[in-house]
Amino acid sequence: MQELAFRTLLYRYFFFDWLFKDASRGDLRERSAAWRFNKAHAHWLLTYLRRWFWCGVLCSVLGGTVELIMSAPALSALFYVPGVLSVPVNVIICVLWIGLKTLPGPI
Repeated sequence: MQELAFRTLLYRYFFFDWLFKDASRGDLRERSAAWRFNKAHAHWLLTYLRRWFWCGVLCSVLGGTVELIMSAPALSALFYVPGVLSVPVNVIICVLWIGLKTLPGPI
């Protein structure tokens, strides 16, 4: 088995698009199959939700620590910005998970 490059592993650790199929292409049968596949893999979204949540918490704590200990607000922004950006990512993941759990498939 071929080992994946570190960049690929890092991308797959934080982003989940590689896990799902495009349910907007093909005929009705193909879209329905992709929808069922995506519904079956929706539980992985909770794993990504946890990863982004803890990454945001860690970045915010590091930003606060740098700001308090080193008195460097510009340097702390390097940690605060990714911490804040984890919030909309988590909102998107929640919306996708709820959508896959509640919405009917393609008609």
